[in-house]
Amino acid sequence: MPAITALAIFLIINALYFTFVSASAREGARGIGLQANLLIPGINPYLPISYGWIALIVTIIIHEAGHGIVARIYNIKVESTGIVLFLGLPIGAFVNIERDELNRATLKQKSAVLTAGPLNNMILAGASLIALYFVVSTLTPLPPDPNSPQFGALVLNVNEGSLAQSIGLTQGSIIQTINGEKIIAADDVSRLLRSHLGETIVVQWLDRSSRTVSHEVALPASVEEGKPILGIGAAPIAIDSAAVLENYKSWFTGNPIGLIVPPTIQQVFVPYSDFMAPQYTSSVFGNNFAPIANGLFWLWFINFNVGIFNALPIGPLDGGQLYGSLIEKRTKSQVLAKNANTMLTMVMAAIVIAVIFLPYII
Repeated sequence: MPAITALAIFLIINALYFTFVSASAREGARGIGLQANLLIPGINPYLPISYGWIALIVTIIIHEAGHGIVARIYNIKVESTGIVLFLGLPIGAFVNIERDELNRATLKQKSAVLTAGPLNNMILAGASLIALYFVVSTLTPLPPDPNSPQFGALVLNVNEGSLAQSIGLTQGSIIQTINGEKIIAADDVSRLLRSHLGETIVVQWLDRSSRTVSHEVALPASVEEGKPILGIGAAPIAIDSAAVLENYKSWFTGNPIGLIVPPTIQQVFVPYSDFMAPQYTSSVFGNNFAPIANGLFWLWFINFNVGIFNALPIGPLDGGQLYGSLIEKRTKSQVLAKNANTMLTMVMAAIVIAVIFLPYII
């Protein structure tokens, strides 16, 4: 557990640091919205419904099974186990451990029981990541499609409440002209918008069905430096698929933090994303690699996040219970131990809350 907790705290402190020092990080956090912090498919707009629910159910079952199996090994009474159903569909699992018996167990036994859930999640996350690397390693770029758009900028994301959202511009659209001027590079979007501040312009794009859409939009008279005008993230459509593939594979060893960001957010950089997948084939899975790769990614992503979150020293979480027991064992005064545990929980919870809400404050 300590290693998982240390990793969790490192990632949270790192996120807090970048929230303070980077305006683009704050803008990015605001762009994806508060819902992106919830691991609930259907509420989090970046969690696919099918992959998300399957991965979440597997994650919960693996987590709870870990607690239950280790509890039985140490003869700690498990009151009940079962599957949680919603409208007849399994959406999770539960293990009710006799709390009085768990509290009477030795610190070593209690540590093993509480660590088992997050550890199971991290093991499955690691296995999924290894399998994902294997799938990605079988990919080969396909020749460019001559019928694909030859100019424009791909819309990677649309911020909530933005001008882009108000005119119906959606993720996956391709902006082709602004006031009749062709978009060749992604930077052209920002350049042309800034040259027409205070004016009403016409934006033309191809939607995801390849239909041409035009819409007038009134631009503000001024915009702070570094802040988006339309409220979108954009990338060029002329992308070197071989370079994208090699760059993504290098993340597994050189930039593992990049693997935490979902393909639904960084479409241009992930070879199995909805946007990039048609540009590859697999020597093992043919054109069916994308569902396999996405399934493995979401197993990795959800298990990793559930594992590290539950390892945090926050009251009711596995980590909170474990470190609370450790404080009690090392402290002679029960009152002092309780106060120390409460303080630890409050500080850690405050940091997590700050990471979520600070982008909307500063």
